[in-house]
Amino acid sequence: MFPRVFLNKNEETEIQQGFPWVFDNEISHVKFEEKNGVNQTSLADCRVKDGQIVEVFANAGGFLGTGVINRKSRITVRLIGREHADVIMADPAAFYAKKIQDAYDLRKFYYSMKDSYRLVYGEADFIPGLIVERYVDVKKNIYLVVQFLSLSCEVFRKEILDALKKIIRPHGIYERDDASVREKEGLEEKAGWLGEKRENVITIRENDVLLEVDIAHGQKTGYFLDQKFNRKEVGKLAEGKRVLDTFTHTGAFGLNCFKGGAKEVISVDLSQEAVDMVNRNISLNKAGEKMSAVCADVFDVLKDYEAKGEKFDLIILDPPAFTKNAKNIQKAYGGYKEINLRAMRLLTENGILVTCSCSYFFDSVHFYGMIMKAAEDSKKKVQILAKYGAGPDHPVLAGYPKSEYLKCAVCRVVQA
Repeated sequence: MFPRVFLNKNEETEIQQGFPWVFDNEISHVKFEEKNGVNQTSLADCRVKDGQIVEVFANAGGFLGTGVINRKSRITVRLIGREHADVIMADPAAFYAKKIQDAYDLRKFYYSMKDSYRLVYGEADFIPGLIVERYVDVKKNIYLVVQFLSLSCEVFRKEILDALKKIIRPHGIYERDDASVREKEGLEEKAGWLGEKRENVITIRENDVLLEVDIAHGQKTGYFLDQKFNRKEVGKLAEGKRVLDTFTHTGAFGLNCFKGGAKEVISVDLSQEAVDMVNRNISLNKAGEKMSAVCADVFDVLKDYEAKGEKFDLIILDPPAFTKNAKNIQKAYGGYKEINLRAMRLLTENGILVTCSCSYFFDSVHFYGMIMKAAEDSKKKVQILAKYGAGPDHPVLAGYPKSEYLKCAVCRVVQA
């Protein structure tokens, strides 16, 4: 018998709706086999080892799914399947090969073989904690960047890697397990090539834009693939416009605007390393006559441009997450509101503001409410022309709201 985790009363509803986590305070007791028979204890007293397969049950006894237990984490069980444990463990290699194949087949509806995209999006692709980016360089080599962010996927590392190698046949696999979230799972941070070493910096093509990607040292997994289609749509709005592209990272939004016929593009980022990469990307795309990069704090740049009376026809705000928890929502609100308010003041009459938030905790209610208040305080009116989220390589799992995080609004700003 596999260990059985029983929930407190009335805790099963979210899991039945698709939520894939069990928190420590939701667990009533654990049943497990010992030499002297079946034992039943509290979570704190149970002797089930972290990383072991367990079955999860409602308090009344209804089976909910199979997961991996980790008492070092507040997320004590991450569900890996709705099948019973003996079915999964009869052939775990086949179980994970099917999940990888399903994720790959799903992306084929929206992406070609030459496209770069997120191949596995953790819980939303039914493999909790696993992130896999699929990059295709201009030489048509396929690179995978993998993150095992939870113990639930770490214990199946071999099966997952074997499936990726067989199904995707990558030129190289780079592990980016240098994320602090692994510490919460009791896992060490590490990074490096799995197998033969390849180039750390590659060049990909996105929406006919060439982009340099540092898969070893770039932020998170090297590049933010989730805005691909949004960048293309914004590029269509840029013809003949003066564009300010802030929090630019690689210059991708700005370069899409250049390709769309922008008159001038200024891309701003606080990181000198990012600006150096933007400049290389400008050169790759022969955009130097119309596009430039500035290393500066975006908050300061917006203030400075306003003081100088500068005007832009299109402004892009794509900041990092201003909050990664619920406690700092109000502080984040102030930051988002300030940059949006100042951007609205910098726009020409009928100018376009593209404003984004990648924080799950700063949800749509806060985000669109912030836009409304920023417009009010800047004495402007805003028409929201389009609302975008992440691309289809970041599917939203019903019942798991954390999988829906990105908000991208295209706004027309007019005088009040």
